Amino acid sequence: MVHIDLHNDQPGIRGLMTHRPDTAAPLSLLAETLLRSPLSLSRGERELIAAYTSHLNTTPFCSGSHGAFAAAQLEGGREVVDAVLADPDSAPITPRLRALLRIAAEIRGPVRSLEPATVAAARAAGADDAQIHDTVLIAAAFCMYNRYVTGLDTELPEDAEYFEQGAKRITSEGYVSGS
Repeated sequence: MVHIDLHNDQPGIRGLMTHRPDTAAPLSLLAETLLRSPLSLSRGERELIAAYTSHLNTTPFCSGSHGAFAAAQLEGGREVVDAVLADPDSAPITPRLRALLRIAAEIRGPVRSLEPATVAAARAAGADDAQIHDTVLIAAAFCMYNRYVTGLDTELPEDAEYFEQGAKRITSEGYVSGS
């Protein structure tokens, strides 16, 4: 049960954003920048990092939505996303992406510097400075989004199709109206 009255029936972060458009604007712009603007990683890879971070943080709304957004933009779709969420070490992804997911996992843990061995492994797998930076920033931002959604105990959508519809909207329109 949601801890505050949102005055709307939207699930997850959508309910929070509808309730508070003043905070929704910068949060949406941050998501747009991190997940859709030109960066060092593909949009599907960035959405997968967001979904994986959310999965590790046990935030089903964010994991479900960003998992659907990743599936819509990755070769292999839902099968790849499900494999990563189950076990990234055996998932059919590149060694570089696997190493970046390890960075995301480390970032979502206790606040501290990344282990040098984790960064070295990512570099050895082909990750460059921009990809390491972007992975850290996406994982850190999703820890904030996850805490926002989970902290206020937002509700999950009643129908899993909600995430598929969201994927169509996000991949065509983005996170900010008019994007």
